[in-house]
Amino acid sequence: MATPHFRHQLHLHGAQIKRLALVGALLLLLPTLAQAQRKARSFAKRGKNGTLKSITVQNLPSYDERWFHPGMYVALTNSRFNVEQSAQYVARQNVTANAINSPSLGVGFIGDARIGGPRSPFIFRFAPGVSFLTRKVEFKPRGYQYPDSIVTQDVTATVVQFPLLLKYQSDRRRNTRMYMIAGISPVVTASSRRSDPLRNQIRVVNSDLTLEYGVGLDLFYPLFKLAPELRFSHGLRNLLVARNDVLSSSLQGLSTNSVTLYINIQN
Repeated sequence: MATPHFRHQLHLHGAQIKRLALVGALLLLLPTLAQAQRKARSFAKRGKNGTLKSITVQNLPSYDERWFHPGMYVALTNSRFNVEQSAQYVARQNVTANAINSPSLGVGFIGDARIGGPRSPFIFRFAPGVSFLTRKVEFKPRGYQYPDSIVTQDVTATVVQFPLLLKYQSDRRRNTRMYMIAGISPVVTASSRRSDPLRNQIRVVNSDLTLEYGVGLDLFYPLFKLAPELRFSHGLRNLLVARNDVLSSSLQGLSTNSVTLYINIQN
């Protein structure tokens, strides 16, 4: 005798199965919704006659009570070299060198530790990360007429950064807060690549120290904090490796300069 199908035994059909699936999904979402509800606090704004004008929900109201907040970031960088050209070489060879802006991408982690009590505006941030940089220097003779006379040097590297930053934040207003940030960042080159070693002759040292400063905006959501941040970086070291080739000898120094948009996510 044929065995009846399981759903026929329970008298379950297509529409009933869909309803049960919907109920199950709602039951699975209940803990998340309850957590978001516990982390939110609402504020009602009323007019002079007591009428309700608007309701603002404060997300993560106990966020500042914790002394440590982990997170991660994605960085979109526009970087370039600051070129210091040898005056003697320019006078002798009549050649100029210009830096070219180049985009790059970086990712990393964030560790924020509060300095002082819950109402302290100072935060220490350690944000190690990896960036994939390409910086270019363009050499061309003065009064050049043909594009073929321009020589472009690419310096491509994967660098590891260890920023040590001090963050000063304003008082929170509902779900937003402004902040300023500054500090230093040791930088170590993990790997460097030269796509055409015969053509790309410029080399740089494998470590740097940069000065960092910027501003940001904390945006509080029910389950996390999002913070877009604009930061400026200036290298404090001369990165140029002295060589006897024609292009390297035309330079006296190279230092880094960049503007970065950070997208920080923390809980």
